[in-house]
Amino acid sequence: MAEAQTITRDPVCGMTVDPTAGKPTVELDGRTYHFCCDGCAKKFTADPEAYRTAEDPVCGMSVDRATAAHMSKHAGEKFYFCSHRCQTKFDAAPEDYLGDRPDPEPMPEGTMYTCPMDPEIVQDHPGDCPICGMALEPMTPSLDSGPHPEYVDFKRRLKITAPLAAGVFVLEMGSHIGIPFADWLGHTAFVWIQFLLATAVVWFTRIFFRRAWNSIVNRSPNMWTLIGIGTAAAYVFSVVSMLAPGLLPAQMADGMGMTPVYFEATAVILVLVLIGQVMELAARDRTGDAIRALMDLAPKTARRVTGETEEDVPLDALQKGDILRVRPGDSVPVDGVVTEGRSSVDESMITGEPVPVEKVAGEPVTGGTLNKTGSFLMRAEVVGDDTTLNRIVQMVAAAQRSRAPIQAVADRVAGYFVPAVVACALLAFVAWWAFGPSPALSYAFVAAVSVLIIACPCALGLATPMSIMVATGRGANAGVLIRDAEALERFASVDVLIVDKTGTLTEGKPTLTDVDPVEIEETELLTLVAALERGSEHPLAEAIVTGAEDRGAARRDSTDFDAVTGKGVTGTVEGRRVALGNAALMRDLDVDVGALTDRAATLQGEGKTAMYVAVDGRAAGLIAVADRIKDTTPDAIRALHDLGLRIVMATGDAEATARAVAGTLGIDEVHAGVSPEDKHALVTRLKGEGLSVAMAGDGVNDAPALAEADVGIAMGTGADVAVESAGVTLVKGDLTGIVRARKLAEATMRNIRQNLFFAFIYNSAGVPIAAGILYPFLGVLLSPMFAAAAMSLSSVSVIGNALRLRAQKL
Repeated sequence: MAEAQTITRDPVCGMTVDPTAGKPTVELDGRTYHFCCDGCAKKFTADPEAYRTAEDPVCGMSVDRATAAHMSKHAGEKFYFCSHRCQTKFDAAPEDYLGDRPDPEPMPEGTMYTCPMDPEIVQDHPGDCPICGMALEPMTPSLDSGPHPEYVDFKRRLKITAPLAAGVFVLEMGSHIGIPFADWLGHTAFVWIQFLLATAVVWFTRIFFRRAWNSIVNRSPNMWTLIGIGTAAAYVFSVVSMLAPGLLPAQMADGMGMTPVYFEATAVILVLVLIGQVMELAARDRTGDAIRALMDLAPKTARRVTGETEEDVPLDALQKGDILRVRPGDSVPVDGVVTEGRSSVDESMITGEPVPVEKVAGEPVTGGTLNKTGSFLMRAEVVGDDTTLNRIVQMVAAAQRSRAPIQAVADRVAGYFVPAVVACALLAFVAWWAFGPSPALSYAFVAAVSVLIIACPCALGLATPMSIMVATGRGANAGVLIRDAEALERFASVDVLIVDKTGTLTEGKPTLTDVDPVEIEETELLTLVAALERGSEHPLAEAIVTGAEDRGAARRDSTDFDAVTGKGVTGTVEGRRVALGNAALMRDLDVDVGALTDRAATLQGEGKTAMYVAVDGRAAGLIAVADRIKDTTPDAIRALHDLGLRIVMATGDAEATARAVAGTLGIDEVHAGVSPEDKHALVTRLKGEGLSVAMAGDGVNDAPALAEADVGIAMGTGADVAVESAGVTLVKGDLTGIVRARKLAEATMRNIRQNLFFAFIYNSAGVPIAAGILYPFLGVLLSPMFAAAAMSLSSVSVIGNALRLRAQKL
């Protein structure tokens, strides 16, 4: 029997799952599916067919049917595609792809490479993208990898070819500025020296011509198509002019019978393209700085404590349950829990918050954060690829490779652009040959080559991916994790933000807020109440005990403890009968609390839980407990309103509590007592009104609404299923992260539109100028060399504009 196939990528959310990590699995039809959490496993079990993966019939990539954005029907069968480009190819010639296709070979372990502009291209070794011709890049940067190999290679080629091209340029241009190189060397030697220097440049830049040829063979015209055709035409024409001038029209010869050569144009264009590539690769390498900075947070070793001995061990040798010592100035090695000692920990690189957090025994610590002052012992809880830091790195890397929907516009334009440019070049050639001044053929050739070179669509292709790569890295540094580019684009246009209350607006745990004693000292009242509540298992008991101790209450014990269901608790503390509960309990005990009812009503109107206290049969006061609003929430709500968002609260809490919190914060709309189904229905209704909806939550009950919303925002402190259902995750877990995410989304979309504008306007203006539209008015015909310089600068300008996002204030 054949061995069962193991699927290690969660078919619901797409996360990579380690089969040895003890995550949920589902056995189905001879396959073992691994899931990142129970929520995904349950979704798949309920409807496994919706999450079956299919292979793109064009490139063989695995495609999730449930999330495939591209699909075509042929002969009654559905075909799923990883990108619009593959779908377009298939639709153009489906017969080329229909039929039995063998399963693609499994990728070996190790670094995987992908194309930054065509992320459906993935392979296990470096190379060129068969679609756009760009060099493939590692899917996740490595701290030890150094600069991109092609960057190093191209710099070496540039050092060799730049002097050669300069030599050709000086020889040819010398005659135009009064230096008679041709007379000194003789015409034959003069031309042959240019030929040898230019040929050397062509040889060292032959990779460009290979990319151009691949683009033609793969029917994927791109920037290399134009560069290859233009420079090859100039070079071949020059060789023919040098070796067989008789084949050219006599009108092209000058007064001495010499036909023109364009070796200097060939060499200089290729070197200018090489310079542009070096600058582009250097800039692209900077987009990985955010990921490398995150990866660099984790130390290389950890100090493991075993009995009385301590030793430094590599991180990959750690196991769950190991006890580790973290000294002052050390980075926390992995996720875990403090078991002994205390310290303040700087979590700013993970959460974006600059204030160190105090850590004591029992509190969690996150791998990659920096221990500031004290030393402590911790127990490793999460190791390997499942640590928070590694998951952040994986999420950021995946987001940087994703494609925003706005990129589809550029893709569609690029699909027609290159053929249109070739047509423009041919039209310019014919027009100059037919109507241009003598030598018309020479003018026609210069115009055609200039059009091909200046219209290179590289800037158009880089406009969106560069902005996305920089933005996702910037977000990671601010504690905002973007799952994919689509979520970032959608969030920029969101109209309504739905927020849960508990854990999102509030701290998510009750605390003691008010103490109103009657004829008794506050400290004494709290001492009696805390003694009583130590025997209680009610959710509010811990808040009361902790709050009382923080306010100086002495520790006492109670006897005769009794919990009265739905009313409160009673007992004896140091011989005094104490009762704590609601008005019904007070009535049962014949305690008159009439003087406190107005104050109790006021506290309840503020969203607090008010409880009466009776001592020896007399009213002794009121205490109130509430889930406190986070300190950052009011300012965040105001900022979100300023950013144009309508805020809606959807909570399972009681109406009075919900409205009290909403009134305090100025929230626009309140829905209280709602179930998970109600939250999902609310999102659906608002979307049905034509609004773009974002949902923020942190619990399992929020997962359906998060998945239904245009953009789901998970608080990183919440449940895994909420995080996996969301497009944006806030590591810190408060609303200030949403403010940052909105600002980042708006800045990114603004940056992308600027890049696309630059690219479109540049080509719209550049092509007519290169074709010679200014010649009849100004006598100007653009040189192919200047066209190459302009083409390179256009790409660099797009990259430079995208890199501005690194300094975006969030």
